Amino acid sequence: MQQAIDASLAAVLNREIEGFTKLVRAERLSGGASQETYRLEVETQAGVQQMAMRRAPGGQPAEPRPSHPGLVVEAKLMRCAKAVGVPEPEIVYVLQPEDNLGDGFIMEWLEGEALGARVVKAAELDSIRPQLAYLCGEILAKIHGINLIETGLDQDLDHISPAEYVEQTWERYRLFDSPQPMIDYAGRWLQENLPADYTPALVHNDFRNGNVMFSPRGVVAVLDWELAHVGDPMRDLGWICTSSWRFGRADLPVGGFGHYEDLFAGYESVSGRPVDRERVHFWEVFGSFWWAIGCLGMAEHYRTGPDQSVERPAIGRRSSECQVDCVNLLFPGPVELVSSAGPANDTDMPRIEELITSVRDFLHTDVMATTQGRTKFLARVAGNSLDIVLRDQASGVRARQQELQRLRQLLGPEVAGVDMALNDLRWCLVKELREGRRRLDDVALQNHLRATVVNQVAIDQPKYAGLKTALSYGE
Repeated sequence: MQQAIDASLAAVLNREIEGFTKLVRAERLSGGASQETYRLEVETQAGVQQMAMRRAPGGQPAEPRPSHPGLVVEAKLMRCAKAVGVPEPEIVYVLQPEDNLGDGFIMEWLEGEALGARVVKAAELDSIRPQLAYLCGEILAKIHGINLIETGLDQDLDHISPAEYVEQTWERYRLFDSPQPMIDYAGRWLQENLPADYTPALVHNDFRNGNVMFSPRGVVAVLDWELAHVGDPMRDLGWICTSSWRFGRADLPVGGFGHYEDLFAGYESVSGRPVDRERVHFWEVFGSFWWAIGCLGMAEHYRTGPDQSVERPAIGRRSSECQVDCVNLLFPGPVELVSSAGPANDTDMPRIEELITSVRDFLHTDVMATTQGRTKFLARVAGNSLDIVLRDQASGVRARQQELQRLRQLLGPEVAGVDMALNDLRWCLVKELREGRRRLDDVALQNHLRATVVNQVAIDQPKYAGLKTALSYGE
């Protein structure tokens, strides 16, 4: 497959790049669960230069989807943003069907840091980091000020109102046919707290730490425009503040590197309009709701393809992180973790957990030590997935037993028969929430959801900052 990609790329570059000599290397980078990103090393008569290619997974032509404008429009968005002073790479070429590379584009390679976990702690960014929230606010105001009619983007992008966006996202989750009561609780809350009014603007819709490239000089580029639409611009401000993108820095709500007030001040300095704090809070809740469902979508994509990498089901397990963020935003309170059980059978040689541990350790040591790039990254992901299995073995059974008991009490004997399975009871609660038959201010409901979600994220990702925040309310 790589040889075919190289051959097709070389043909394109030979035609489009003046003085092209040869394609030295095309390396797929780690990350990029929705789209593929490659680093291209290109030799020309002037010397060797680097470029980047972004394309649809598997090189397949992308099927049109609501609120996904496609990579051709994504390239146009980057060009429009660059024209109003938003840092962007130059788009070199937009792939055509005859190129046999699928949908995508080739662009200028820029140097900078785009890994969110490094952005929040890299020493080389220490001097600029306190300014990043303000700079992001300025850039978002420039994006939201792009004239949709003059650029023709009003014809390229879907217009999605807050009400439509909540319903569209909730419906996507409902199609998974998986009962996740906390997601339904958040969906109900969002429907009951929709923004009263807004001025439609271009919304990047994925502007967050991890999709913005930084350097010691500031912002290098805004990346990944694949979810852009026309809607409420406060969506972007809420998204960059969503807890999932703070990378452990719960004390710095803007991307793990800044404060709300700096972000808002930067935005207001360019837009000339005050930021509506309540609308930002709404979109911050929506951000966790949306990404909780997006994570489940990654697991669904693993089942249906075409890119069935080990990364997708691992991201699926991150849904509980987003759900605990919704708990912290909507009804924080005291909660306890269940205790871990010992080995199921001490006499087995080897025990199941020993088999799993041996494979995990092999991935984290031998495999990672002898591989590089995406293979090394996926080995780490695979090892982390086995850690989830080990934690579920240790405490998952007790957590689910306690969840079953709480659901029986919450739903009552007229709904929860003694022989009903846990999944059936989850569905009962989900239906009550969806049909409006369960009040959101029901304290017993909130206590149940908090305990369920907190214990699940303790299995899925015990180091997640949102878990620490949730547990702090009982201290």
